[in-house]
Amino acid sequence: MSYKILLTATLVAVVFTMGYYAESAVVFAQYMGNVGGDGETGKYTLEEALELQRRRIESAEVNPAAGSGTPVLSADGVAGAAIITAAVFGGISLAFFIKGRSGKYAAMGRG
Repeated sequence: MSYKILLTATLVAVVFTMGYYAESAVVFAQYMGNVGGDGETGKYTLEEALELQRRRIESAEVNPAAGSGTPVLSADGVAGAAIITAAVFGGISLAFFIKGRSGKYAAMGRG
């Protein structure tokens, strides 16, 4: 079987499968609260949301040592996740590099 035909058939199957499942994953706009029968919003209105954000800013200004709450240097933070990811993928690439230097298809005279 030709690879072009197989690739085309696979792509068509993927497109139809994604279209089939995409209907159930439609994203709707997020409301600030529950909408009542008269169109009013629920308890979490825009004014309440602004008040909550104002309180969060005041709390961060009162206690600056707490920071933003994002642990940057811990293992579950930004830098920690980057270091762990680099170590894992670096180890995998190192293993492929070492295995690629020897074996049946390695160029003669290179180890």
